[in-house]
Amino acid sequence: MALLGMTTATAQQPVERPRLVVGIVVDQMRWDYLYTYSSMWQADGGIRRLLDGGYSCGNTIIDYVPTYTACGHSCVYTGTTPAFNGIVGNTMMVHGKPMTSVQDTTVVGVGTTTKVGQASPRNLLVTTLGDELRLATAMQARVVGVSLKDRAAILPAGHAANGAFWYDSKVPGFITSTYYMDKLPQWAEQFNKRNKATMTDYDLWNNRNGVTMTFDMAAAAIDGERLGQDGVTDLLAISISTTDYVGHAWSTRSPQLDSIYNQLDIDLGRFLNVLDRKVGPGNYLLFLTADHGATHNYKYMSEHHLPTETMGNTSLEKKINEMVKDKYGIDKVVKAHMGYNWFLDNEAIAEAEADREAIKRDIIAALQHDDRISWVVDCEHPYDQSIPREVVDRVVKGYYPKRCGELYIIPVMGVYSGSHDGKGSTHGTWNQSDSHIPLLFYGWQVPHGERTERNGMVDIAPTVAAMLHIQAPDACIGHPIPFK
Repeated sequence: MALLGMTTATAQQPVERPRLVVGIVVDQMRWDYLYTYSSMWQADGGIRRLLDGGYSCGNTIIDYVPTYTACGHSCVYTGTTPAFNGIVGNTMMVHGKPMTSVQDTTVVGVGTTTKVGQASPRNLLVTTLGDELRLATAMQARVVGVSLKDRAAILPAGHAANGAFWYDSKVPGFITSTYYMDKLPQWAEQFNKRNKATMTDYDLWNNRNGVTMTFDMAAAAIDGERLGQDGVTDLLAISISTTDYVGHAWSTRSPQLDSIYNQLDIDLGRFLNVLDRKVGPGNYLLFLTADHGATHNYKYMSEHHLPTETMGNTSLEKKINEMVKDKYGIDKVVKAHMGYNWFLDNEAIAEAEADREAIKRDIIAALQHDDRISWVVDCEHPYDQSIPREVVDRVVKGYYPKRCGELYIIPVMGVYSGSHDGKGSTHGTWNQSDSHIPLLFYGWQVPHGERTERNGMVDIAPTVAAMLHIQAPDACIGHPIPFK
């Protein structure tokens, strides 16, 4: 009986966890921005505080392609790649139809009458960190996602989230969908009313006010949803989207982007102070990372005699369609392209009674004659080709057959989709510029330190799960990162 009593007493001891987990994803933040902007980080700003008091994983790599927003946000919170979680791009084929990663016509917007509200996590095939936290706490944990972008709020929050809130410039204001609720919470309505003038006067996508507004909305969610206010661990997923929009518009080396990262530092510092006041120092676990990096602009690279070139998918597609039509009589063999992923019209090939494998070989051979292309991967037979394993593995990890095309283009290093006249940066490839991301942990049980050993984006979710003593997401393939 004494042994039984001891066992029961031990079992009743609560699991030690922080009051709140905060995940921050900075859209299009290259790893080296931590140091490129080091002279700009303020003593009371957020980045300096994370670097000086947190743990930096300086060699964190995205080990799949494409390195796009929806894929990155999904990977961070699922601990797995598009091949498992099904989010293979910002836009993808679902049941043969193109749609965005979070598009859902079975729901309607809440707080809006536009199509921007027709979104949910239903295209995500696996559980997230937030889902597992909800399961581990008998659904008592509260999980909320906040971002300007729909996919950056929805996919990190997961299926069982209490809410995800994103921005609709037509309102203007933060909205949600009937997947989560039938009416905006009073705190969200009040936030929109209180900030209507700023949201009306400024383009939040391309202005530093977008950074501020996102953090302010996250702070309002802490109060409104009482996150971190009781004995159950909650999760708040925040994504900063303005960094991506300004990067695409003005590139990695521009005063406009400098201004945005200056604001990010200021607002992150303010937000950490909010967490200290509302949740308490040492009572929250925070990580900051990115969904992908960015490739420098063509003009910037070429001016400094660095390898670079641009490539237009549309012109390549036209060339391939003409070649296949001449040889096989098929009018348009390339049905669509989404980034570097090409979809063939298999119905047209079947109707022509053509040899599908021969057509693929001819297309691959023709594309590889282009000096801007290193390899073209046959996604159905990826390891049958003489392509470095490091590259092929990333294509395989990004390939979900029901949503991907048959061919995947790997450009020569320094080549990206775009034009010579473009002002902005882009991303999507496997190279270091696009795949090397920052990863900082801070707060609850996080020592100060740094590691240079390589780890992957897939390791973020299992690291947090291990710290919380909860199950990792169900398709997780990553491993907990050791702090030392």
